[in-house]
Amino acid sequence: MARLFVTRPEQDAGATARRLAELGHRAILAPLMEVRVLPGPALDLAGVQAVLLTSANGARALAERQGRPVTGLSVLAVGDATARAARDAGMGHVESAGGDVDDLARLVGARLTPGGGALLHVAGTKVAGDLSGMLAAAGFTCLREVLYEARAATSLPESARRALAEGAADGVLLYSPRSAALFRDLARAAGLGDALGSLTALCLSAAVAAGAGGGWGRVAVAERPTEDALMDLIRTLFP
Repeated sequence: MARLFVTRPEQDAGATARRLAELGHRAILAPLMEVRVLPGPALDLAGVQAVLLTSANGARALAERQGRPVTGLSVLAVGDATARAARDAGMGHVESAGGDVDDLARLVGARLTPGGGALLHVAGTKVAGDLSGMLAAAGFTCLREVLYEARAATSLPESARRALAEGAADGVLLYSPRSAALFRDLARAAGLGDALGSLTALCLSAAVAAGAGGGWGRVAVAERPTEDALMDLIRTLFP
């Protein structure tokens, strides 16, 4: 049984912990971000042909801001977890790109036309990749609406700090360059930088691995930037 830190926000960590339990592993919850929906009125969706979601947080934020399910529009999600969050929020016509923002841009090009109307990209205050730029280059009008912020933790949760100090963990699941760098920096700030040498950094993508930097026992990258691929990686490394 591997003991693995789960760094996702609380809203998503439980589902990941259950998936790890199904594989026979134990999750140590260590959320690094607190997600807050920004206040504001419901969005005017007139003239919008599709909603683009690059995180599950965006799906939940849009539903909360609108105050009702968003129906009647195509919803294109970056990956399967984001698509599930959109469906859970009552959105219809949801399709997953099954990857990263590059895959999402390709899906937009395959499903939509620039003349069909504007695209609404629901985003947080920190944006990874240049989805708007890629779509603009293809002739689309992409409107970015910042609906939420992910506030970074200022210290490791006590349970995570204790597990790291006692050598009671084998790896850490890392989902973004920002959270990867944050886990590393918070461990060092707690005087536990050397303890990273006993952990496997399980990274969603090469960009996440770059954010994680050095000092780990080993760094492993999922074949695709999806949680399914990350679970496959865990099966391989911790059979």
